[in-house]
Amino acid sequence: MDVSNQTTVTEFVLLGLSAHPKLEKTFFVLILSMYLVILLGNGVLILVSILDSHLHTPMYFFLGNLSFLDICYTTSSVPLVLDGFLTPRKTISFSGCAVQMFLSFAMGATECVLLGMMAFDRYVAICNPLRYPVVMNKAAYVPMAVSSWVAGGANSLVQISLAVQLPFCGDNVINHFICEILAVLKLACADISINVISMGVANVIFLGVPVLFIFVSYIFILSTILRIPSAEGRKKAFSTCSAHLTVVIIFYGTILFMYGKPKSKDPLGADKQDLADKLISLFYGLLTPMLNPIIYSLRNKDVKAAVRNLASHRCLTF
Repeated sequence: MDVSNQTTVTEFVLLGLSAHPKLEKTFFVLILSMYLVILLGNGVLILVSILDSHLHTPMYFFLGNLSFLDICYTTSSVPLVLDGFLTPRKTISFSGCAVQMFLSFAMGATECVLLGMMAFDRYVAICNPLRYPVVMNKAAYVPMAVSSWVAGGANSLVQISLAVQLPFCGDNVINHFICEILAVLKLACADISINVISMGVANVIFLGVPVLFIFVSYIFILSTILRIPSAEGRKKAFSTCSAHLTVVIIFYGTILFMYGKPKSKDPLGADKQDLADKLISLFYGLLTPMLNPIIYSLRNKDVKAAVRNLASHRCLTF
């Protein structure tokens, strides 16, 4: 495409719910409420995992990382979404769009790897409990967590570097609430086949490989649990990994729902389909971070005890 006579894009317009202004106030209140729950719930989990010495174990170290990651992930996009509901013309600079894409993409990839690391931690705890203190020592689990962040950041850097090198000219309207990378790539006035291939490879590495690893880990975990002779022993063993398994199912289940559901071929329903896709994508980014602390606090006696101790200590100080 000849772009010599086109104007280079310096900012993007976020369409959001512009076509449905009556919904903006409702969704502003709903999303703000969910965001506050995310900050409070994950903030409490981070706090208790640091302050309570009983939680200074690999599992809660990973959980603290997951909570911090969820706060970062939602903070990279939710304030932009909320501002868009209040601003008549929802614009973002080219550089601001690139930063927002980098942060959200990096956090998403990091969470995929981190969930795989947490599955390995549960595998060792259930299948090799006597070797657990040796295998999952601090010299092992800290580099594991760090490598998750590094891998996610490196992947995001590659994808966003390829995206920002594309020429953007003419249309600068992103049909989304945020700078979602696929929506941005559609606006490029150049061949994006390299970007598509690169993202496909990244999806295999950061989605396919962790899912396969988690699946295999839980086959061994369930096999070990079923061989425990007492019902009480089986229940106790399963309870140590049930919260992680629940989070994994919700996280990957929503991804499969988003990208695996059939598209409507009815042109008259295209606008409704488009609105539904945007809302599903938006709430997917909020659902898992909001549910994670709830799941871990409800299904984990240690976390509930730590939260009660923290609350009682705060009451006594006042």
